[in-house]
Amino acid sequence: MSRLLSRYHSPDDKGRTQHITVENAGWKYIGFDVYELAAQATLELPPSTDERCLVLVAGKATISTPTQSYQQIGQRMSPFERTKPYAVYVTAGESITIVAHTSLELAVCQAPGKGSYPTRLISPQDIDAEQRGHGNNQRYVHNILPDDKPADSLLVVEVYTNEGCTSSYPSHKHDSDNLPHESYLEETYYHRLDPQQGFCLQRVYTDDRSLDESMAVYNKDVVKVPKGYHPVATIAGYNSYYLNVMAGPVRQWRFTWEQDHQWINSETYAEKFSAD
Repeated sequence: MSRLLSRYHSPDDKGRTQHITVENAGWKYIGFDVYELAAQATLELPPSTDERCLVLVAGKATISTPTQSYQQIGQRMSPFERTKPYAVYVTAGESITIVAHTSLELAVCQAPGKGSYPTRLISPQDIDAEQRGHGNNQRYVHNILPDDKPADSLLVVEVYTNEGCTSSYPSHKHDSDNLPHESYLEETYYHRLDPQQGFCLQRVYTDDRSLDESMAVYNKDVVKVPKGYHPVATIAGYNSYYLNVMAGPVRQWRFTWEQDHQWINSETYAEKFSAD
């Protein structure tokens, strides 16, 4: 199995199904956990030097820190309802208590924090949505914590891709600290498939092919992208959702297209589908 692929496992005694750390990923910035909690369960997360963004992928909960308490948040019971999520940004140094009011699928995204910004609720009204691409390269994006919203390190988005389409495409990369042209950002993909027995395909590769791995990704798996291009392709019958976390030394999303495939962004390609 690829070292970039973290398979879903049954919840441990804390309800955790994914556990990505800087140590086991072999990088510097991103930590990522997923928890599946039963209704009425409580989860305690200790203080951290990292800032954290808790995304309610599915379910309802109360989330509290020493400075804030957000009661009965959450509205969707599946990410495939395609409504915007609730999330909570937690500043560095605060402990967190989560009480599940329904079955809860919770993603905990983290990266180095400086305590620059207070803990806050990110409600659906705070999240911008956009459609990107054309034809078989269309996807729909919820910008949960983009680089124009306050945070020290974290960037968080979720993406929907319909069956038979590609996303994170044309192939692009953000592995060079070369601003303003490109930023260095590590990235994780938390994948969900509908129906859940499906799979999608993700490739991670560099220009010199020193890294070139293609993976069949199943429901609730995580793909780690330390560098290189990282397109996703769905297959017939299965719609895709993924939650992206990015972080690096500078909180800017600047990327470079792979030259061979950049033509997919052209007006000629777009006009092909508007004429159909």
